[in-house]
Amino acid sequence: MKKIVVCLLFLLALSCSIDDGMQEVSFVILPVENAILPTEFERNETYDIYLEYLRPTSCHGFNDIYYMSESNERTVAIVANYFQGNYTCTDIDALTEASFRFKATTEDSYVFKFWQGEDENGEDQYLIVEVPVID
Repeated sequence: MKKIVVCLLFLLALSCSIDDGMQEVSFVILPVENAILPTEFERNETYDIYLEYLRPTSCHGFNDIYYMSESNERTVAIVANYFQGNYTCTDIDALTEASFRFKATTEDSYVFKFWQGEDENGEDQYLIVEVPVID
């Protein structure tokens, strides 16, 4: 998760602020509410993995999927734009879907860690799904 925080800080440093009436945009990491993926992968096949997340306000918009690969583990979260400034943000808590493509290659199984936010102690929480690979 430290890599997510470093990535977020980097993205925040790159956020733009223009004084000619444009709105300031920053990036935030949103938790994954649910992940839809196969119960097994066939080696060298490509799959769509679907993520559901809550879009908290009308000022949040999808930007990208954070994806970090380490050995057979994959850490995944949602990166959203957050438009600040003269906007009036409306709370919407809309369940929204995003997806990415994944190809199962050399590993015998893959462990997906879908970031679900932090608990009351600031510890990262994950939805962990292990998917075996068959030949």
